[in-house]
Parts: sequence; C-alpha cells; structure tokens
Amino acid sequence: MKKISRKGFLKIAAAAAMSGVTAGALAACESASSAVSGAASGAGSAASGAAYIPGTYEGTAQGISSTVKVTMTFSETAVTDVVVDTSGETASYGAAAAEELQKQLLEAGSAEIDGVSGSTITSDAVMKAAQSCYAQARGEAVVTSVQLPTGDENDWLGTEPDIDEAAITDTWDTDILIVGAGNGGMMAAAYAAKNGLNFRVIEQNAGVQDTRHWVGAVDGFGAQENGVVTDKKKLLSEISRYASGKCDQRVVKVWLDESAEAIGFIREVMEDEFGVPMVYTHGEEARWPAENAEENTDYIYPEIEYTYDRSTGAERNKLFQEYIENLGYSIDFNTALAKLEKDDTGRITGVIAQSNDDGHFIRINAAQGVLLACGGYPGNPYMMEQLDPLGTSVTTACSYSPADRGYGIRAAIWAGANFDKEAAPMLFDRGVVPPGQDAGYVDSPSAFGGKAFPGPIRQYNPGTQPFLKVNRHGQRFANESCPYNDIVYAAAHQPGRVYAQIHDDNWYEDVQRFHTIGCSAQTRAGGPDYVLPKMEEAEAAGCFFRADTLDELADKLGFTGTDKENFLATVERYNELYDAQEDVDFGKPAYRLSAIRQPPFYGCWLGASLLTTEQGIPINEKGQALDTNNEPMPGLYVTGDMAGSFFANNYPCLMAGVAMGRTVTFAMKAVKQMAGLE
Repeated sequence: MKKISRKGFLKIAAAAAMSGVTAGALAACESASSAVSGAASGAGSAASGAAYIPGTYEGTAQGISSTVKVTMTFSETAVTDVVVDTSGETASYGAAAAEELQKQLLEAGSAEIDGVSGSTITSDAVMKAAQSCYAQARGEAVVTSVQLPTGDENDWLGTEPDIDEAAITDTWDTDILIVGAGNGGMMAAAYAAKNGLNFRVIEQNAGVQDTRHWVGAVDGFGAQENGVVTDKKKLLSEISRYASGKCDQRVVKVWLDESAEAIGFIREVMEDEFGVPMVYTHGEEARWPAENAEENTDYIYPEIEYTYDRSTGAERNKLFQEYIENLGYSIDFNTALAKLEKDDTGRITGVIAQSNDDGHFIRINAAQGVLLACGGYPGNPYMMEQLDPLGTSVTTACSYSPADRGYGIRAAIWAGANFDKEAAPMLFDRGVVPPGQDAGYVDSPSAFGGKAFPGPIRQYNPGTQPFLKVNRHGQRFANESCPYNDIVYAAAHQPGRVYAQIHDDNWYEDVQRFHTIGCSAQTRAGGPDYVLPKMEEAEAAGCFFRADTLDELADKLGFTGTDKENFLATVERYNELYDAQEDVDFGKPAYRLSAIRQPPFYGCWLGASLLTTEQGIPINEKGQALDTNNEPMPGLYVTGDMAGSFFANNYPCLMAGVAMGRTVTFAMKAVKQMAGLE
C-alpha cells in the first residue's frame, strides 16, 4: 500500500500553483479512482534547442460533474497525441465535447483553445488539465497524481489508501456529516436544516446531483385525501417474495411505516416554501387492469406515486439546496471522500476528504455520525462485470450518472462494512441499438475502465410496451406483458441477448388498451406528441425502422434467409392469436395482444438500459451500516442506491417509486438517529 506523504503532497501543491490545475482531483464519493503514481513518463529537462521533454503526461481538473483527464504525448518540438477523457460528464454536453476538444488541442499547439459552446465548464477543465501537461513537458513542474484506487478487471475493490498525517492540512468539526448531495443527501440536509442541527454536506462534483422525481410512499397525504389504505402486510410479503426472501423485512417495514412522514416533509418544502404543487397518480391511472391477473390487482403497488409539477421547472434537489441555504447552511462542493476514519473502539468518527480545487486533504470530524449517500456502481465496469455479470450481459444502453462508480460502497467496505451478496440492477427494457449489435460492453477508450454500453439513446420509452418481440431468428420467445426487466433477462438466452419489437400504425390505440403503469405510462399519457419524437430520434440514430410492408421491415431489421421466413411466419401467427383473443403460446392477457396489419410497420432492436444498481451496504432498521458479522457500525449510516438489505435479484419496477421512497425515508431516519430525535 502506497502512502500519500507530505513530500508527495507538497509536490501536488507546487504543481497546482504553477499550472493552475487540480493535480489531485479525485474521482469521488460516487466514483472510483488509485493510490499514488507518477503521472509523467518523461523526466529531466528539455534538451538544448528542444521545446519539450519527450514523453506522455497527464493532467486532471474538475468538470461539471466529474474529474476530467487529458493525456498528451510530446516530441521535442510538438504535441503528437492527445486523449481527452470526459466520460464522467453529462452525456449530452461535456461528454459529447471530448472529440472536438481533442481536435482543438492537437491543432492549437497550446492549452489555449476555443472550447465547445454549451460545454463551457468542461472546456475550461480540459484547458486546465492541458496546461498541467504542458508544464510537465517543459520541465516546469513535477506532478504526482493522487487518485483513489480504481480497482481493476480482476479486483473491483482495490485497497484503501493510507494517507500520511502530514498531508492533512485542514480540519473541520461538525456533528453530522452527509457525504453526497444527491437524492438521499439533499433530503437528509433539508431535514437536518429544518431541525437546526449542526451538519455539513460534502459533494465531489460542482453542483447537486440529478433529481429522481418520483417517490413511492405508503399511506401518505395523497392516500389520506383519497381514502386509499394499503395492506402493509401483503405489500411486505410481496416485496420479500420479489427479492426471493433476501431482504431484511425490518428494513422494509421502516419504509412501509415512515415513508408517509418523509413525503409529507417533501411536500412541506416544495409547496409551503416554494409554491411548487405536489402531484400524484392514483385510482385507475395507477392500477393495473384486472385482466392482467385478477389475483394480483389487490397488491400491485402503488395505488399512489408522488411527484411534483415539473412544468414549473422545479427540481427537488436544487430546491432543497436553496432551502438549506436560506436557513444559513451550505454545501462543500468539489470535496471528495477519500476514506472513513474510526477510533480504537471501531466507531466511525469522520472522514478524510480531498479538495478538488487544490488537492489538499481535510479531516472532517463528525461527533454524531456520518451518512453515506454516494450512489451505486453502474458507471464502474469493473464492479458491473464482477458483481453483476448477468445484468451486464443484457445491457445495451445507460441512463445512469457516469459519476456513480461505487466509491462510497468501497470506502465503507474498507472500513469493515458488509456487502449484499446478490446483485440488484435497475434495468429498463429501453436500450435501443442498431441491427446486429450485441448486448454488453464495447471498447470505448475514452470511457472509465475503457468500456461503455453501445446504445446511443439513454432510454427509448416505447420499448416497454408489450408489443410482439422476437429474437434474431425471427422467433417469439416470451410473454411480453411483464415487468421491465423480465423481457431483457429472457433475452439473456437469445442470440446476441437482444430482441426486436414490432408493431403497426395502430400503436397509439394499442398502448391505450395496454395501460402500462409507472414511467412506461408516459407513452400512453404523452401520446403521439411524446412518442413520435422518440421514434424520430431512434430513427436518426439508425436504430428504428418503418416500412410499407412486413417484407421490407424484415429486410431493414436485418433478417435474411430462414430467419426472415420465421419472422414473417411469427407475425402471421401473432395476428391469429389476436383474432382468437387468446395467447395459447405464452399466455399474454388478451387485452395486451395487438394486430400487426395496418401499414406502415415499425421495428427496432432492444436490450436493457441500466439506470442504477441497488446492491449495497446492509443496514438495520435504524439505517446503520452493518459489519461483516451483521452488527451495527457505530457512527455510520447509509441511504440511497448504495444501501442494501432491501432489494435482491432486480428492482420491483411494478412498485414504482419504491427505491426513491426508501432513499428519502432512510435519509430522514439517519438524521433522526444521529441527532437523537427519536
């Protein structure tokens, strides 16, 4: 284990001062990163008459949501190669700018470039990182790159960094430390601020993280207003069944019993403080039709799912930020978790963090406890491949935050925490891809870990509808009326682990009859104005096709020979089942069958879109992290996607909003426990 020494730290500080960059930018509480390594492969000073010391150099700087890295190779007189890694940035903005920024750096001969319009923060970060490379190549600075362990393809966990005391140059004291300014962290901060507690929030990125808008709560204000009473015993049993019994029912009961209070507090902030109306779905809109399976309709959840009027432009996490700032608190952005600290008794006493602005280390003492709210690991291919090979194999697209690389999980394990043994990915059947593309990772040198999922669109929402689905041999292989992840898991047994979805021009009438719930209902509720642009986007990406005949559609989807014959025969068979109003092949409910006769005909290839992972650190009913003997770890609490004990195998997507309901409920619970409020 390498130690980050005072000498190494002073080199970092000197380099940062000379080059104006963050030499030791960490990948974060929610990301990954490696102990101490020399970034430069060149050494010494430039030869007489030479402008640069030949070699390859790295520079890093904080972007809008992640650490940006630039790697530059120099001859004695020029830059010969540039690699720009913005894979952790927002996909449609900073991440998309990498190629243009790389081109500009190659052509400019300096770090002063125009940048990319709409990606100003990322462009500035790339320029700062390039400045560091130039400084090293000119012999002006010797940079030691300090990054936390990334793990690798054989060891996702890596080794906890050992940070020299002399490198810790700042100390903060607080009662409660919240690590992560996402959905769980901001809920905890807002509740702590309401109660006037002494707390701090650190966040590796430059702003609060994306809001997941929909929240599942049991017997909340919407239920009370409409006389809806949930059978908690039956719902508890169903969640446990969905997890194959691999959950802690005491933890699930906390959500059942206390989520109403959590959604009530959210309403208090949203409506009373900012005038943003809370809204919810209920009644027939939120209920599966009886034909789906009569015996299931009385426990399919939710009867009510909560969100808020987003036409106002509101985002819950940003309003929570404003709320705590109005009460005199703030968030320490660009401050990343390095490791947890504990005393001789094993109690977690705080953390060591690192500033992404200048690389210095900070000891943060938390007298009453630390809450980790750092997200899952969907952006970490090392963890995905080793911990969830099945989910990885069927995924074609990503809708996750690239910064979610499991660093909070790994830091907790280094400190002695247990870890769920069963993967629980949140997979949506919406990962549209071109014909011939297999599911699973593809090589992507600019991405973290050198791998990425191939789908060009985050989520193709109409993919969730229960239209006919066939494999590459043109054959139907499953009942398409199923939870989001069931069809993608079924495809794990099909060629390429992908499938084609087929429908005709009566799709709008069909989806009204299908009446799917949860976020898939956007296709039904939004109608043509919502769906047609989605189709056009996928069509422009070469992933969606329309044709006047089924024969032509088969050609566009790539079916040939016997596979094409199978495809045409399968559509004919499906029309027969529709006419008979009985699916004797796979048992799909009659109301979810659809004819494929009205041109034009439509088709696309699909796999899973990965939103997040729910495999995490086991907790008890107080939200405390559990050690490897499943005993509480004093001083350490966990919430959100990095918390365990609740989900296993997959996410119960028919219970819409449950993950976010669990997140906000245990965020509030942790604050209550640390502050002695209950």
